[in-house]
Amino acid sequence: MQWPESEAHGGYQPAYPAYPAYPVQGAASPAYPAYPAYPVQGAASPAYPAYPAYPVQGAASPAYPAYPTHPVHGVAPYPCGCSGAGRPEDRQRPDLRDNGGNPHVINIEEAAEFNTDFRRAIWTGRHLQVVLMSIRPGEDIGLEVHPNVDQFIRIEEGTALVQMGPRRNSLNFVRRVSEDDAIMIPAGTWHNVTNIGPRPLKLYTIYAPPEHPFGTVERTKPAAGAAREEEKQ
Repeated sequence: MQWPESEAHGGYQPAYPAYPAYPVQGAASPAYPAYPAYPVQGAASPAYPAYPAYPVQGAASPAYPAYPTHPVHGVAPYPCGCSGAGRPEDRQRPDLRDNGGNPHVINIEEAAEFNTDFRRAIWTGRHLQVVLMSIRPGEDIGLEVHPNVDQFIRIEEGTALVQMGPRRNSLNFVRRVSEDDAIMIPAGTWHNVTNIGPRPLKLYTIYAPPEHPFGTVERTKPAAGAAREEEKQ
């Protein structure tokens, strides 16, 4: 079937009358009256009154008074003395004295990372002792056993090899540990921790009951060995 041509190739057949185009947005017509555009954010109009913008953080306004920023940890008015902000060399050195027997709070992670002594007791009580250790690359704690002391170790920085077993020559429990790992050593278990990383191994350990004298500070591993020999005499 051939359709008759329409005018200008755009007209419509008698059965399909042409409809007017949809009016342009905002243009008025009897069928589609124009409406005012939605007001710009913050601009005043009878239907949409303008409100002040939300104040900048820390800026004062009647509705939103400014509050002081939260103090940096370790800085007045909270001079805890255990930490600060920024690089380690910019932070305040934590109190690494033995505060055993007294209530005490310390950022243990920062204390362990600041410590450079092979062994340093920071809290020695009647039933428990907290000790920081810094082990040089290639060094170890030394193979040892505590017959009546349970021990907990947490690695704060570095990589180490842990060995444990029922006898000196039977260390059948071997694990590689690193930052945030914890080690539990039952009383009577032979054990050793060796620094296998390229930087000092930083850790803290808890003895229950205490293992070392109150206020123990041993700068190096040889110094610690000499102290053990003196204790035996």
